[in-house]
Amino acid sequence: MSFFAELGLAEPILRALEAKGYNDPTPIQRQAIPALLEGRDLLGIAQTGTGKTAAFALPSLHRLAANPIERKPASCRMLILSPTRELAAQIADNIEGYAKYLKISVACVFGGVPISKQARRLVPGIDILVATPGRLLDLIDNRALTLGRTEIFVLDEADQMMDLGFIHALKRVANLLPKTRQSLFFSATMPKAIEDLGKQFIVNPVRVEVAPNSTTAERVEQYVTFVNQAEKQALLTLRIRALLESKEMDRALVFTRTKHGADRVVRHLTSAGIEARAIHGNKSQAQRTAALDAFRQGSCPVLIATDIAARGIDVSGVSHVFNYELPNVPEQYVHRIGRTARAGADGIAISFCAPDEKPYLKDIERLTRLKVDTMPLPENFMAEAAKLPAPSRKPAEEERDARHDARAQRGNGGRGGNGQSRGGGGGGGQSHGGRAQGRDGRPRDVSPRQEQRDGERSNDRGPVRNPLGDAGAGGDKPRTFRPRGGGAPGVGAHRNKVRRAS
Repeated sequence: MSFFAELGLAEPILRALEAKGYNDPTPIQRQAIPALLEGRDLLGIAQTGTGKTAAFALPSLHRLAANPIERKPASCRMLILSPTRELAAQIADNIEGYAKYLKISVACVFGGVPISKQARRLVPGIDILVATPGRLLDLIDNRALTLGRTEIFVLDEADQMMDLGFIHALKRVANLLPKTRQSLFFSATMPKAIEDLGKQFIVNPVRVEVAPNSTTAERVEQYVTFVNQAEKQALLTLRIRALLESKEMDRALVFTRTKHGADRVVRHLTSAGIEARAIHGNKSQAQRTAALDAFRQGSCPVLIATDIAARGIDVSGVSHVFNYELPNVPEQYVHRIGRTARAGADGIAISFCAPDEKPYLKDIERLTRLKVDTMPLPENFMAEAAKLPAPSRKPAEEERDARHDARAQRGNGGRGGNGQSRGGGGGGGQSHGGRAQGRDGRPRDVSPRQEQRDGERSNDRGPVRNPLGDAGAGGDKPRTFRPRGGGAPGVGAHRNKVRRAS
């Protein structure tokens, strides 16, 4: 008898697990499922690729199947929130597989597609709804969904969802949920500050932690190459081309810090004859789905992604992960390299570190308690880099690239999301009207031409003078104003009656 059968899961669920070849549970499943079957709230922490989805889906399906009730219009019995469209679709697909032999309906809603079709899908009610926060609130505002009958609430990738970007939406969702519910939090990392914030939404939870917090996958070989920012593209192209020619690489994920950077990497790789696609928030849902499908099928061996777009995506066969730019939040490094070495396979993570990114590397090594091995530059690197073809670009793309290079040369600073450097104390991370700064104190979102214009204005501008007074005296001596009466007894008597001083 398998572990899942010993737990007493419903027979249709066991049949679906057998069809999928699930026999032995993962550590997170072994610890989480019994507590969830008892109806406890749970805070689950495990590395990516360890089976978190099954850990919360199997006991939830068992509970819903054991207590069938009539569906109410525009409502759901179980709500699962996910930070990205791709992860939401992946969770929904997995749950549909587990519920294959159950009469349980599953729906997935996210942005980037027409909301009307999704609203019609919810009219008769749904058992399990997987959603991204933005589209969920859109449906609620359009009165296409109510959460008053939700029995189970699941927050996946809780550390990402509960960061500053989603906290207000999450609090609003929590206020709309019934007080009596089962709440589950799952994540690969859980910093203490986020854990404390999570206690506002879960009551007396069972904490299940399989791997130590912020540890990296054991089967991932990690390397770093120190290189100038301007030489990273050539290094990436040469590395990937050599790995493809030697057939040492099956699929590779390349992480960039910005959407524009992802598109530029694709252009350079494509010009070198390497099939590559990008996935990020500026792409339409159809483009993102097509890129991910091509990557899964192997027709596109290289996928360029930003952190948010690739969060939690499970694609088998990813042999290499490249950190084109080191993340300024060290926990993101754990998520990035967790895309490889899944399901017991081995993987390789290679990071490119520019001089101004060395503090990020130190933060990562401090967090993971691991010294990353150094990988030297390829032999004859400069000569080989000079032979690479330049991508064809439109004038607008050239201008954007020039601005991006100028920012990179000044230092791509900005540690964390609050605009402050780690060691800089309070208030020093932003100036220039509240705009984020780089390491050298300049705003990162200002072009060199704009900086020059701002500098000319600040240098040419002298003391502010009274134009009326200057006109009356030839502009040599500034005029001043004083109230009528000239002394304390007349204070206030001059309102709306101002004359020029003699």
